[in-house]
Amino acid sequence: MNPAARQLVDRLWSYCNVLRDDGVSSQDYLEQLSFLLFLKMAAEQEGLNEKKTNSADHKHILPVVGEWKGRGWNELLDLEGDPLEEAYTKLLADLGRRSADGDHTTLSLIFNRARNRIENPANLRRLIVDLINEEEWLSARSDIKGAAYEALIARSAGDTRGGAGQYFTPRVLIESIVRCMRPTPYDTVIDPACGTGGFLLAAYEYIAREYEQDDLSDQDWEELRTQRIRGTEIVPTTARIAAMNLLLHDIGEATGEPVIEVADALAKQPARHASVVLANPPFGRKSSVTVSGRDDEDDASGDATYYRPDFWLGDLTTTNKQLNFLQHIGTLMTDKGRAAVIVPDGVLDEGGKNSAGALIRRELLTNYNLHTVLRLPDGIFHAGSILANVLFFDATSERRDGGDPPKTRKLWVYDLRTGGRFTLKQRPLRAEHLADFEKLAFSEDDPDHIKRTKSERFFSFDVEKLLADESVDLNVGLIDSSVSENEQAVPIEELTAGVAQKLKGALSDIEAFAGGLGVELSSVEASQADSWP
Repeated sequence: MNPAARQLVDRLWSYCNVLRDDGVSSQDYLEQLSFLLFLKMAAEQEGLNEKKTNSADHKHILPVVGEWKGRGWNELLDLEGDPLEEAYTKLLADLGRRSADGDHTTLSLIFNRARNRIENPANLRRLIVDLINEEEWLSARSDIKGAAYEALIARSAGDTRGGAGQYFTPRVLIESIVRCMRPTPYDTVIDPACGTGGFLLAAYEYIAREYEQDDLSDQDWEELRTQRIRGTEIVPTTARIAAMNLLLHDIGEATGEPVIEVADALAKQPARHASVVLANPPFGRKSSVTVSGRDDEDDASGDATYYRPDFWLGDLTTTNKQLNFLQHIGTLMTDKGRAAVIVPDGVLDEGGKNSAGALIRRELLTNYNLHTVLRLPDGIFHAGSILANVLFFDATSERRDGGDPPKTRKLWVYDLRTGGRFTLKQRPLRAEHLADFEKLAFSEDDPDHIKRTKSERFFSFDVEKLLADESVDLNVGLIDSSVSENEQAVPIEELTAGVAQKLKGALSDIEAFAGGLGVELSSVEASQADSWP
């Protein structure tokens, strides 16, 4: 990050600490910052319009006719106290109603159901006048404004007192995955669980960097930044942050069709298909939604049910979110599409014979080319102690007939887990830790992965043998830690932090299980407390 962006981050983040005393979480702060930045850029655009004599060259971000004339950023600058808080609250509400009126733009996505969460007028004025108004956002280079906003997202993810860690994939891992996937300007890149947009942003930046010297037309670049980068996010607040993150990096248009869709990606068959899918679907085994290939109107289970006849399981149902996302991603890909998906360990071995997990793993091996699995180390995610993997697989143009060999010929597994201990602060995952994997598994001169050679961390497995196991267990490829040369004594601080993370993960699983039974843990705890002597 350049010094100008770092200085801006420090100024904006220091104010997040001030607002926390008013009960505004870091994620709420990011949301409010998105609203205010959007309004400031709209005002800057009107300033540019005043310098153009031809009104046909004018571009407007906010409405400028009727009751909207003179509204926006400038109406907030001259106010303070309760009138400022009231004007800001009303402005958000009025902009939010545009979405309800059918305005399908980035503006309506960002302001849909927007609420003012900064109820202290003095703090609101300082944020508006002293911080945001002092910067030029519309004309600023994306490596300053975009990098600053993304750095705020990263800091929010690390804020255990109300951050967005569950939506944040480490940037180093994202960039490594994108380098392996090598997207092009002509790919349609989709993330069906995009969080704050990290994968989409990294893909765009990779393409811009790799192809900046190529003779690509303006239309190619325009289509890339407004049509070929797409994401879906189920949480509205997170979708707002993602849309703003991409917009500040010049992806999408404020008044154009949003590149982020606020929806549950599992709810319906894809309307748009991808040649590259990058995703870290939400962790947690059980969902309150059942996904089924059978349209059963008489289902009385009480759960919501999505009808997905395109899913691999057919009439078999599962509420496992990762397994459902894998099916969705498989149907999302074009005939020669490529995917990289982060999944927890359970996806590799959960379930026995004829279980949903076994059938999905069998489908990946037989009708897709599941060529690579990267076993990730513990300690690299903000959201608890997670043992995860990256699955790299390709779609194939024709489905396999029953007697044909599997589409996956060899499954290669790279073990980055054994012997490597990482933490978010003391020993974070860095690019150099992934360099060996990238070199061995995704060499530029071996695009078809046929020249790979084994190493002490990189193994291949015979697919026919894996399929012969009725549970299709893919929990393979880890080095025996007893013979690892890198095992070291673990400091007591690290052990304590690890135990705490695992307890948090266990509590999350218990809460998800209780939710699936319709049990609200808070009410159970309250009733138990009332019965104590």
